Parts: sequence; structure tokens; C-alpha cells
Amino acid sequence: MSSPATSIRTMIVDDEPLAVERLQMLCAREPRIALVGTATDGEAALRLIDGLKPDLVMLDIAMPLLDGIGVARAVGRMGIRPAVIFVTAFEGFAVEAFDLAAVDYMLKPVAHDRLTRAIDRVELALRSHGSAGDAAISAEAPPEWAEEFWVPHRSELIRIAADQIDRIEAERDYMRLHVGAHSYLLHQTISSLEERLDPQQFVRLHRSHIVRRDHIARLRHDGSGVWFAALTNGDEIRIGRTFLANARAMTGR
Repeated sequence: MSSPATSIRTMIVDDEPLAVERLQMLCAREPRIALVGTATDGEAALRLIDGLKPDLVMLDIAMPLLDGIGVARAVGRMGIRPAVIFVTAFEGFAVEAFDLAAVDYMLKPVAHDRLTRAIDRVELALRSHGSAGDAAISAEAPPEWAEEFWVPHRSELIRIAADQIDRIEAERDYMRLHVGAHSYLLHQTISSLEERLDPQQFVRLHRSHIVRRDHIARLRHDGSGVWFAALTNGDEIRIGRTFLANARAMTGR
């Protein structure tokens, strides 16, 4: 029986046969997926992707020789490329994965409801570039500034839009992203985050703090030359001397 016209033509790439089998079983429970092939190494994956032109590739990262990140980069150089969901046991590749415009990043073992949410995201991506069964998603130039971050939370990764972040606070090797009443840890340096954030939206006020500009209510000093940024939620952040020029530039002075 042929698959429905709206099925998402999907490939699975993983060097562990049991992992491939588990994903196949999960995909069989998802009516939107039409499995068209599997591969157990990066080189074979590239040949199949070039020949089959799937809509979606579920791609392991930790593979010998050509790993999943290498496969995604190589596919990105093709004239057309599929949507990519990374499926891995490691959280540490999330930043690099989403720099490659992955649609999602699932941690093993994958549960059926987690796969369903990932396929929802694939459908949105396919609708914005053309329906399933048409040409795969065309490569696009990434935006100049980060529009979103994916952070580990329990057994999955959560998407946080950059413009939802109130402030960022350094905690040793991690950055704490404050989003309303919640906060999330991201393994990245504050300098690398600063480089990815739009300076029209965010300003660095301290070696440990980056703040969204519209989250700053006012600036004040204590009479001895020390300045503070009062935030809209009532918190205050001391402005480091090195970053005082950033605060003054924000006020046009």
C-alpha cells in the first residue's frame, strides 16, 4: 500500500542497529512518517540522501569516521537538503547542532510523545518551505543574530526565543538564562553568547551579566561612582566599570 501524499519521507541514520530498530518501531506508530531508508554510517547516509532526497533525516551524532555533524554539514552543501533531527545520547552538541539549522534535537532514549512533538516541528518547517513530497528544504543563510536557543531540561531540550530572555547570568562554565519566573542553564561562555546576541536588543553590563535592553527600567549611581541598572522586575545589577560605556551609550550620552 502506498503512503499518503502528505507523509514525511524519512531516513534514519545511526551506527547502532538496536537504535535504528527502536526508531523504526517508533516511526511505525507515527502515521505522518513514511520510512524510505536507513544507514549505519555517514558515507552511506550521504549516498542515500543524494539518491532518495528524503524530507527528513533522523541523524545520530556520535558515529565513527564521518559523524552526524559532518553529515549535516555535507548535506548542507548539496543543492537541496532535508530537515534534520539529531537523535543522540549527548547534550553537549546542542549549540553546534542548531547552528546547522536542525529542526530538533532529541535525547536517547526517545519516547513516542517526544517524537510526535519533533514531527510537529518538521511539519511547520516543511509548510514554510513547501509540502512533504516536494523538494526538500533549501539551504538558507543563517540570520546574523541568534533568534533562539535550545537548552537541556530534564530529558529533552527546550526552545527559548532570544527575545524572551530577560537577562543572562554567568555561573562558572554555564550561563543561566532568566526567562520570566523560570531559568535554564546553557553550557557556553558569556563572551560567545554576547557575540551571538543582537546588540540592539541586549547589552552587557558586567563580566557576569547581559541584560535585554527593554528589561532595564533606569540607571542610578550611589554617589561614589558606582552605577546600577534597575530592572523592570525590581532587581538591580551592578554595572562593571569596564562596561559602563555600554550603559552610557544606551542612554545616548
